[in-house]
Amino acid sequence: MKKTLDLTAQKPQLAVDLLAEASGLSKQRIKDAMAKGACWWTSKGKQVRLRKAKRSLQPGTRVQLFYDDQVLARKPQVPTLIEDKGRYSVWHKPHGLLSQGSQWGDHCSLLRLAEVTLNKPCFLVHRLDGEAAGLMLVAHDSKAAGALSALFSGRDVTKVYQAEVTGILEADDQVIDVALDGKPSVSRVTTLEVDEERNTSKVSVAIETGHKHQIRRHLAGLGHPIVGDRLYGKPDRTGLQLEAVYLAFTCPLTQTPQVFGSRPEQ
Repeated sequence: MKKTLDLTAQKPQLAVDLLAEASGLSKQRIKDAMAKGACWWTSKGKQVRLRKAKRSLQPGTRVQLFYDDQVLARKPQVPTLIEDKGRYSVWHKPHGLLSQGSQWGDHCSLLRLAEVTLNKPCFLVHRLDGEAAGLMLVAHDSKAAGALSALFSGRDVTKVYQAEVTGILEADDQVIDVALDGKPSVSRVTTLEVDEERNTSKVSVAIETGHKHQIRRHLAGLGHPIVGDRLYGKPDRTGLQLEAVYLAFTCPLTQTPQVFGSRPEQ
């Protein structure tokens, strides 16, 4: 079942009552959807998620519900907290967990799970494909988010990934300088080991830029798509074999060097 509602309260009413009456869904289903981030309202001039089922709505209040029972039934993979640095934290995101939610819910996203775990506001700093795994930073105030995001959008962060690709790829710090979507994009690839029996190679990839699907597109362009890449290669039951394994940068908040994870051995 999938439906959307865009409602305006006509009288003082609890949010759960208004949504249940308009949708025909039970109050229990509405409460579950609200808790999982599928309901929105305008608060202080800003559209935000409405999670409190018993929120009293005044006449004229706009409420939206994006209900998809398949999305709401998903069970989130559990991320691992690597370190809480106060104004930001470092996490290992498992395969299949989204970086952030959508209008249909956020219960299967790193941002929401970090917020619940640490009981702190959470802001996105950078992205990692939902199908990929690995290290991610989450900021806990808007100024920290801005400073860290600026750092990641430039070339001031050393980012290293590990991937398993199809075919035998022999590379020693091979530079892939192929523009993506009209933007300069640079990846450096080094082979770690090859498996001739499976016809696959394990590689380390350091990226100097961070465009959407950069590693996936660059490796596919070499003729060696990542194992399990349903977009640029072939789907595999093991899923996308790509992981962010190393981050190093000078923290813009404290001006101290920070290193998380470890570089793959060559």
